[in-house]
Amino acid sequence: MSLTVGDAVAVLNRLFPPETAESWDHVGLAIGDVNAPCRKVLFAVDPCEATVREAIDGHADLLVTHHPLYLRGTHSVATTSAKGRWTAELIRHGVAQFSAHTNADVAASTRALAELFGVRLERPLSESGIGGVGTLAAPVTLREFAHRVADALPAVPAGILVGGDLDALVSTVALCSGSGDSFLDAANAAGADVYVTADLRHHPTSDHLWNGGCALVCGTHWATEWPLLGLMEQWFRDGVRESYGSNVDTEISTTPTDPWVARLAAAPSYETMR
Repeated sequence: MSLTVGDAVAVLNRLFPPETAESWDHVGLAIGDVNAPCRKVLFAVDPCEATVREAIDGHADLLVTHHPLYLRGTHSVATTSAKGRWTAELIRHGVAQFSAHTNADVAASTRALAELFGVRLERPLSESGIGGVGTLAAPVTLREFAHRVADALPAVPAGILVGGDLDALVSTVALCSGSGDSFLDAANAAGADVYVTADLRHHPTSDHLWNGGCALVCGTHWATEWPLLGLMEQWFRDGVRESYGSNVDTEISTTPTDPWVARLAAAPSYETMR
């Protein structure tokens, strides 16, 4: 049978139930005709100019993103704003747009990171099911583990930041893709030796480390969430096959959509500047 956008959305909603999203989140189909054919799906982290153009140029019928197009709502889709222009382009070219955000985090984001880093997941990090805590097969130094994270995540100019004693052994690992400094206390309470997340701010990070908190490995938002797309794609393809007995063409965007496009060389140390 010929798959429709509505069919694809039904599969995605079964995989990532919208009721498991956080109360502030806005997930699901934002743009599109549910009766339109769905022959190709592009998976990406962000709905933005680069991925919208990739979907259009690649003749995708559905753009599935992790981040919602309108997370905080909107009263206008005029082309005077960036998101208005993207919305108009998607509609003009008949491309639907769907997002699975915190509902995908609960189902798959942490699992994707755990598989990359060799962490055996044991329990969620938060009461809402976001994040996770697990153990490594054998303890390694923080330095070695940080290199493992850097090698596993997609390379971006901003790189990886590490806080803590580089020679200390780590075994219990807390994980949270995307912005995770709200779970610093939860990582400590879970007995983590190291917490891997993104978007750590200066003051929460400093206070955490100064007060004897676990070591930190901080990537960028996009880099820590991109691994989720592989699971989303595979589960979606399997779901379409199981529900409709058919296959669908899929692709994962490898276009980095981090806002940081360059990292300059470090300045001389304070001592050399005196």
